[in-house]
Amino acid sequence: MTKQHTILYLDGVSVAFDGFKAISNLSLTLGRNEMRAIIGPNGAGKTTMMDIITGKTRPDIGDVYFDGVHDLTRLDEADIANLGVGRKFQKPTVFEMHTVEDNIALSLKSPRGVFAALFDLRSAEAQGRIDDILEMVRLSARRGEKAANLSHGQKQWLEIGMLLAQDPKLLLVDEPVAGMTDAETEETGRLLKKIAQTHSVIVVEHDMHFVRELDVKVTCLHEGSVLSEGSLDFVSSDERVIEVYLGR
Repeated sequence: MTKQHTILYLDGVSVAFDGFKAISNLSLTLGRNEMRAIIGPNGAGKTTMMDIITGKTRPDIGDVYFDGVHDLTRLDEADIANLGVGRKFQKPTVFEMHTVEDNIALSLKSPRGVFAALFDLRSAEAQGRIDDILEMVRLSARRGEKAANLSHGQKQWLEIGMLLAQDPKLLLVDEPVAGMTDAETEETGRLLKKIAQTHSVIVVEHDMHFVRELDVKVTCLHEGSVLSEGSLDFVSSDERVIEVYLGR
């Protein structure tokens, strides 16, 4: 896949911390409206890879391009976020004392965002967008409740909704189903598949059952580079992946 045809293009990326190579000659491409699952043992470089994509960490060498034209190694975190790269960390961070609806409103990509949301100066367009997001993340019925009252899984959905409100082209989602019930996990799979119809999504996940549910291409990282890539069946039958990650 050429750089121009990708939403994300990493080529020959390396970064070391105090002599330890966290990322080593990593090359990875993601197509537009593609969802990819990233797996691998602890210390494989998954978090550092996301830090590089979002501008938190600069690689020592290598190319990192977004949407075919933007050199992410030259931009800071705010610039990269404004281009349309959104990141959801493993632990949900929502505004607990605000309502579910206000959490989405506060996150809307708008020059008047916070002021307008707090003082309820919403346009019909903004309200429509909030309604659509609440519907998508399964929280329409809870819109008037404080976010603190949501279950762990619902807080994860709310944070995904807050990310969508920023209108990203690419979502980086870190272990979205950690701590969820089976029913919430299943619903999260449906939600991410729906999002991937109109966005590119990278899901970092340890739950292999959930990865199978997603039914997408899988990239296994090890020691900062790609160890294996393909369908989950292909990757999970790779002797090297079994050795370093899945076990026998």
